Amino acid sequence: MVDMFGLVERLYPICRSITGDGVRETLRVVGEHIPLDLHEVPTGSPAFDWKVPDEWNIRDGWIKNPAGEKIVDFQQLNLHVLNYSEPVHKTVSLEELKQHVFTLPEQPGWVPYRTSYHNRNWGFCMAHRQFEALGEGDYEVFIDSSLEPGSLTYGELLVPGASEKEVLFVTHVCHPSLCNDNLSGIAVATALAQKLAAMETNQSYRFLFLPATIGAITWLSRNQDKLDRIKHGLVLCLLGDNGKFHYKKSRDGNAGIDRIVPRVLKQSVNDFETMEFYPYGYDERQFCSPAFDLPVGRLSRAVHGEFPEYHSSADNLDFVSEVAMQESLDVLQQVVESIEGAETYINLKPECEPQLGRRGLFKPIGGQAETKDYQMALLWILSLSDGHHSLEDIAEQSGLSLDILRKAVDELLKTDLLALASA
Repeated sequence: MVDMFGLVERLYPICRSITGDGVRETLRVVGEHIPLDLHEVPTGSPAFDWKVPDEWNIRDGWIKNPAGEKIVDFQQLNLHVLNYSEPVHKTVSLEELKQHVFTLPEQPGWVPYRTSYHNRNWGFCMAHRQFEALGEGDYEVFIDSSLEPGSLTYGELLVPGASEKEVLFVTHVCHPSLCNDNLSGIAVATALAQKLAAMETNQSYRFLFLPATIGAITWLSRNQDKLDRIKHGLVLCLLGDNGKFHYKKSRDGNAGIDRIVPRVLKQSVNDFETMEFYPYGYDERQFCSPAFDLPVGRLSRAVHGEFPEYHSSADNLDFVSEVAMQESLDVLQQVVESIEGAETYINLKPECEPQLGRRGLFKPIGGQAETKDYQMALLWILSLSDGHHSLEDIAEQSGLSLDILRKAVDELLKTDLLALASA
């Protein structure tokens, strides 16, 4: 089993972007744990209203003050260079330098993460406190980067099940040294894929490790023939902090995943919030765009842009924990169990309530509360097993956990009272 925090630690120093060797190295490391298929889409390839951009790679970057001392160094923190910055090497005045520096005045000790994907520019990011202390004089700036034709890289894994119906899990791989916003989703998705690969499942599970926005758009443009297989989907992000869970609904708002995730969260965590769909955020907005309207929601803990550490150097290894990622993984495993609970059953003796006692079904299975839930589960299953209500439906209507309902189903199947609807 992958050590999720260890994977975050290993990936943290890599400078990722929407293209380039940082993405490839990240996917190569993930591929040590799960059998990813890597796809390379050439620069200029059409993707609906977009085109795959030039590939960006960076080797070094720094600012030297008038005394020749490095005051900003890419090798110390890759957030220091504007992501997708053009190469530059020249001497500039303080006034010109300030036009190419980004800071966080509200958090003067932190370095921001900023990008310039679609507007050619060069720049640096630094702590606002350091920025304010810059003195007059000439500064030498150097960014050793390249922007040239190449390709966009993404990773994909299909875990086949008994059915070709698919459940989609998506996480983005384009942010540099940001632990919660990027790496926690990668780590949790990798661990979930490992677990599913070791299981026999009814559904098939597709995992996508994509650069945000352009990656999802590119994948959708190249895989339209697969979209009708997707019955549930989740975008996974911001899963390593200690905040409460947030579930953002699909565009439809009433898809199966929109019922499953809130019910799982209600049963498994102390606090969570359900959010209506809105056309901004992560790649749920691409999968839910009008042409596709796929049943894809988003699961996170914190919400992007609503916590101080967002897109800054404070989103570091101290901001995430193995405990939080494990809790996120546990929730996702329960979501999978709910999705797998789509089987339906037939009550073979539907004429009134059968005698459960003489069949040995009314028996203690644990503590008093668990026994009471189990006995109620027997009655709920017999009441709703008409070939139309799945275990997930029964769980939603009864408020009982899938675990206790499965125990009841297992016992009922040993008698003459219940059978699989397809049997």
